[in-house]
Amino acid sequence: MATINFGGIDETVITREEFPLSKALETLRNETIAVIGYGVQGPGQSLNLRDNGFNVIVGQRKGSKSWYKALQDGWREGKDLFDIEEACNKAGIIQFLLSDAGQIELWPKVKKYLTTGKTLYFSHGFGITFHEQTGIVPPADIDVILVAPKGSGTSLRRLFLKGEGLNSSFAVYQDFTGNAKGKAIALGIGIGSGYLFETDFKKEVYSDLTGERGILMGALAGLFEAQYNVLRGKGHSPSEAFNETVEELTQSLMPLVAENGMDWMYANTSVTAQRGALDWKEKFRDLNTPLFEELYDSVASGKEAARVIAEGSKPDYRENLEKELHQIRESELWQTGAQVRKLRSKA
Repeated sequence: MATINFGGIDETVITREEFPLSKALETLRNETIAVIGYGVQGPGQSLNLRDNGFNVIVGQRKGSKSWYKALQDGWREGKDLFDIEEACNKAGIIQFLLSDAGQIELWPKVKKYLTTGKTLYFSHGFGITFHEQTGIVPPADIDVILVAPKGSGTSLRRLFLKGEGLNSSFAVYQDFTGNAKGKAIALGIGIGSGYLFETDFKKEVYSDLTGERGILMGALAGLFEAQYNVLRGKGHSPSEAFNETVEELTQSLMPLVAENGMDWMYANTSVTAQRGALDWKEKFRDLNTPLFEELYDSVASGKEAARVIAEGSKPDYRENLEKELHQIRESELWQTGAQVRKLRSKA
């Protein structure tokens, strides 16, 4: 473990130097790992584990779209691709990577195979934290752990293939064997994490739900719409409004922030941009802080979980979701974006 100073705060993290892949393989040398679900996180985590030399199998509903995707990715039916229950039966470590709604639905079947000493692995704290609503309560005689990559499974796989890593949090909810933490770290290294930082199930889901509804998706999309609509209302063309709202941010500025930090970006822009950004930053911060407080409280109270479960369980959820996504997709803002991306690809 390494102690790193983050903005004046010392934090213990685990890197691939302190816990190399060889140690991870040794830790799990006698384990069969079943990745249950092949949707958002399943492909990236399972393929990275396989490429890193772990004994990994995939469990998925036979005949589903995800089943055929797994076949396309090289998993072999009857060898390392099985029906969900058969995979659970074969494995000592069950990576429960179905969607939150899928976990609730499949929990009674999966729970049957959580016999003494097995390990139940999550990449999201939702099911455990909100167990009163999800019904997911693991047996007392198993290990329950979490490794949560801070990004999509697609990004996890893409960075792995480049020899890089996506940072992940890890947590132990239940340590029956006394080896739960070591398993979590080994799996975090195995799936290709850049570095690992410790959390707990509750903090993981609170930060994750806040981030998704906030700056990562909800707030960002809302700010895009607000600025674009104002510019269009003031007579700017769609192309100009989109480029000043989305294109410059995603294609120019955010890559610089990712590489060098916000201070570097400010230092390397014009005085006009610097002064305006610094003057307006506090206004946006102060205006939005109460909204983020409201959002966090809604997550912590369980209201957001209740809405997700209620909406996700409706038989027409997918149909209604497509209507909402259609509205976004067909809006002037994102129709303009589609044209801008086409023009960018021709450059």
